[in-house]
Amino acid sequence: MSFLNRRMLMAGAAAILTFTVAAPAAAQVTDRPVKAAFIYVGPIGDFGWSYAHDQARLYLEEQLGDQVETTYVESVAEGPDAERVLRQLAQDGNDIIFATSFGFMNPTLRVAQQFPDVKFEHATGYQTAENMAAYNARFYEGRAVLGTIAGMMSETGKAGYVASFPIPEVVMGINAFTQAARAVNPDFETQVVWVNSWYDPAREAQAANALFDQGADVITQHTDSPGPLQAAEERGAIAFGQAWDMQSFAPNAHMTAIVDRWGPYYVQRVQAVIDGTWETGSVWLGMKEGEVEMAPFNEAMPEDVRAAAQKIVDDTVAGTYHVFTGPIRDQAGEERVADGEVIPDEELLSMEWYVEGVRN
Repeated sequence: MSFLNRRMLMAGAAAILTFTVAAPAAAQVTDRPVKAAFIYVGPIGDFGWSYAHDQARLYLEEQLGDQVETTYVESVAEGPDAERVLRQLAQDGNDIIFATSFGFMNPTLRVAQQFPDVKFEHATGYQTAENMAAYNARFYEGRAVLGTIAGMMSETGKAGYVASFPIPEVVMGINAFTQAARAVNPDFETQVVWVNSWYDPAREAQAANALFDQGADVITQHTDSPGPLQAAEERGAIAFGQAWDMQSFAPNAHMTAIVDRWGPYYVQRVQAVIDGTWETGSVWLGMKEGEVEMAPFNEAMPEDVRAAAQKIVDDTVAGTYHVFTGPIRDQAGEERVADGEVIPDEELLSMEWYVEGVRN
């Protein structure tokens, strides 16, 4: 096992459920460990997104043992730096490279074209190539659980949302959270503050405090540090973690969190390299497949809230609940989704509009 730690300055779709064959399978790797590299947008100590991917890397090592050798590069800015790091990892002889942030998509595609014998995997994007696959998780399913809790526990009927960048994945999460909350409280509102960063603890905490000052008594986030949670703890409010269980940072405020379980996917894909069966394609997995989970519910949650939140989880897994089922209206009050209809995956993956109740 080798670790490549690099500190860099941070700058600011297909939805197919099975892999599709695009080329003959690669040769097996049986005479040495498969070299697998990971590139992270934040530090592994963010205890959120990058931490979750690194825990999955460790799970990969645990499951495959001496069949795999892993390397990671952390805190890589999205843009030219990412392309340079990806190219170096390919030149270093890695067999498969996992690029774990949306903004790495185009750099990954360019480098994949330059190294056709290396396998590339990109998280949360939509572009693929003969040697580049895409993988994603249905985070919005967890956001619906958070919205249900917020709608039931908020006294002001107003939540604050600390958001990173207005890409479809984030817009989708804001909408799922708000739609679920308004199913409980039709007057519920979500105020969004954009911090234009994935990881900036100070700025995230400042955004949370600004939202509290505007009347929010619930904070959720699509940023990766515990900063908003810690602000909620200080203000006596409730909040939710991002990508991993963050309760240790805010034992009273943290009600639950979306937990990203990437480990089984990484094992599957590296095993495919070992077996010579790796194929390109695109997957979008969620609660049903175990890729999205909820952290334990805080004991402070009332029993009826806990039951309602668990029902959203159970019904999502069973396929009987979908948060984006109509009727759904947008910010202007116009109906976007008719009663009983469900927004199709291809539209979710390009979502740029906001549901009624979002203030951004």
